[in-house]
Amino acid sequence: MRVVIVDDEPLAIRALSRLLAAAPDVEIVATAGDLDAGVRAIEAHRPDAAFLDVELDEGDGFDLLARLDPAPRVVFVTAHAERAVDAFAVQAADYLLKPVDPGRLAEALRRLRPTPDASGEPVELATPGRTLLVPPASIAALTAEGDFTRVHLAGEPSLLILRTMSHFEATLPAPPFVRLGRSTMVNVERVRRLVSRDRNLTLATLDGLAEPLALGRAAAGRLRAALACRRG
Repeated sequence: MRVVIVDDEPLAIRALSRLLAAAPDVEIVATAGDLDAGVRAIEAHRPDAAFLDVELDEGDGFDLLARLDPAPRVVFVTAHAERAVDAFAVQAADYLLKPVDPGRLAEALRRLRPTPDASGEPVELATPGRTLLVPPASIAALTAEGDFTRVHLAGEPSLLILRTMSHFEATLPAPPFVRLGRSTMVNVERVRRLVSRDRNLTLATLDGLAEPLALGRAAAGRLRAALACRRG
């Protein structure tokens, strides 16, 4: 799990970093000391989660979230208990009070980790030379190429499979997979950023893919709607 810490107190960043270092599956990819630096760090690194202080110089953690589209999952870490209701209104995974208790941090990390999905059985991908069984979570996107479907695997070369998009639509769990049109399906859990080039072109950055996917206006609209539903 890749995380970013945003806090205007250097001592608080160091304390939380030490606690997170005890979790073997957590990697701190960046830290930031103010709102603008936090936005830049999250947009640059596209973490799985962010640990945000509520009170920041020139704004707060809620202002930071409002500038991100999409935003990562968030745990607020603060000395101000009175903002907890606001935090859960924006679908925060947890709300930790300083000084952070290691047991409460462990609970927050459990909430951030993906929940096993009974429908997430391995998917068979058959090519002329081999057949692979891959977990659905490792599939970032699928695009149609005639009678074939190109399966874009996170961090791996894509595979051209002699199966239709309809086959995969019926096979893959929904959510997190959403069909955006005749030729594109994405795993919304891997969407990290959407950038509109003009009204008819949006670039979708997905975790695990080296290049963004180009989406038309209708497909981008469906994806934004799916992301909004996911956030609550």
